[in-house]
Amino acid sequence: MSSAPSRAQPPKSVTIEEIRSVADALCKALEDDKAEDLILVDLQGKSSLADFMIIASGRSGRHVAALASHVAEEVKKLTGRKPSVEGMPNADWVLIDTGDVIVHLFRPEVREFYNLEKIWVSDKSAHRASAT
Repeated sequence: MSSAPSRAQPPKSVTIEEIRSVADALCKALEDDKAEDLILVDLQGKSSLADFMIIASGRSGRHVAALASHVAEEVKKLTGRKPSVEGMPNADWVLIDTGDVIVHLFRPEVREFYNLEKIWVSDKSAHRASAT
């Protein structure tokens, strides 16, 4: 018998509808937690980083950290995978990467400074997220 390590199984194929469903669920969670100026950006055909990006603001570093923690919990619940989370010590700008959906959470003045909307948002690719 060979002592070669076994290979990991490739990830299950996920449809764009399933990815959109996760993005919508994360938007709903952020709305429930009182995130402000929530935008969902469709990145399909624009970037290989992800299919969707969510941009939102929290009122303070503490609020941003709470939003990020809840989003990370929701991702784990929805996908079974733990997302990559960056920026939690300061919580000025927290990035949560699920692989298919990237979530950017900012304090308002930091969001204004970096202005990701200017880079990524066109009239056709984004909409203000609101509870349905």
